[in-house]
Amino acid sequence: MSSLEILQPPHPTLKTPAALVDEIDGALVRLMADMLETMYAAPGIGLAAPQVGVSRRVVVIDTSEEKNAPVRLLNPTLTWRSDTFDVAEEGCLSLPGQFADVKRHTAVVASYLDPSGKERTLEAEGLLARCLQHEIDHLDGILFTDHLSALKRNMILRRLIKQRRARA
Repeated sequence: MSSLEILQPPHPTLKTPAALVDEIDGALVRLMADMLETMYAAPGIGLAAPQVGVSRRVVVIDTSEEKNAPVRLLNPTLTWRSDTFDVAEEGCLSLPGQFADVKRHTAVVASYLDPSGKERTLEAEGLLARCLQHEIDHLDGILFTDHLSALKRNMILRRLIKQRRARA
């Protein structure tokens, strides 16, 4: 396993809808393992393949306290969304150190393929529901900042640019 580079805006892969996974092979299994290692090291609770430069519909998530319950989702889609919403602070590994309140459905149901190719369904609420929505957004070329007003989005992007310049 190896840690992967996490892309940041304005990298075009982050804004491009990802392609469906059509074959589960050794390279894809390695990618998921590397994504989990990268996510845990960051540290984070979710990571989508476009964030590491791979334009495929692959997501890894682990919202457990112990970081020992990873979920690997291939071609995930939301098949149901609650009529209720909540607003909570979100961050993103592609936007390090940047946080904002985002409105999301309080519960969702996702269908996906597991790493063996078996069709699965995941019912989620709370943090897991929020994380699923966030990561599936990545697969569609959407960042959490796209859910914000233009003013808030631009403030976050300016802070990110300022951080990069300070590190350079």
